[in-house]
Amino acid sequence: MAAVKTAKKELRRHIKKVLSDVTSTAAREQSQRVVKTLLSLPEYKAAKRISVYMSMPKGEVSTIDIVKDALASAKEVLIPYTHEVAQPVEGEPVSTMDMLALHSLEDYESLQSDRWGIPTPSRDSVAERVNCLGGHGTSSGHGTSEGNGGRTGLDLIVLPGMAFDTELRRLGHGKGYYDHFLTRICASMSRAGMTRRPFLVGLALTEQLLSRDEIVPTTSQDWQLDALIVGDGSLLRSASD
Repeated sequence: MAAVKTAKKELRRHIKKVLSDVTSTAAREQSQRVVKTLLSLPEYKAAKRISVYMSMPKGEVSTIDIVKDALASAKEVLIPYTHEVAQPVEGEPVSTMDMLALHSLEDYESLQSDRWGIPTPSRDSVAERVNCLGGHGTSSGHGTSEGNGGRTGLDLIVLPGMAFDTELRRLGHGKGYYDHFLTRICASMSRAGMTRRPFLVGLALTEQLLSRDEIVPTTSQDWQLDALIVGDGSLLRSASD
């Protein structure tokens, strides 16, 4: 476990350096190709309820056009909101991530950027937003206490990452938010009697995809993607699909 943690840290450092050389123009052009491929996926077209990460100003694929298309297509769009857990459980994160619904395009455009430049719901708007784990507002953050009288589940999740490999392994930013969230949403859907889980698709600039002889170091707690769309517009799919 310690060796994997060290390897992840080194890979993040390397990718961060590589991404620092990617121009805004190059990232924008790659993002356009990625979005075009995503919007053509049958899983995206069929999805009624999706979550989409809010992109940083640089260093990753922009999701602005995905959000706009999804809202225009009458999909329910939910976005990340991180918060501290009111009553942390030993061995679990003290902060967690929920997916909260956008009300409209105007709502999306009114979001304010956090310290990383990521559009984020304001605290005073959170209580009124639908949570994909059920009900409104933030959850407890615990895997066994989600759902408070509302519909649970997602059809498709668009994930960010620092690096990806051709076997659809994903290296996150190191906080563990997505891996913890995926465990919670799948458990919530299972408790609701849903036999499927959300379709997981990652988005990557070409600089974030490792060569075929390289792999992302992972543990049993790391989730694998169903598909990955790369900045040249290409699509990688899980062999099980």
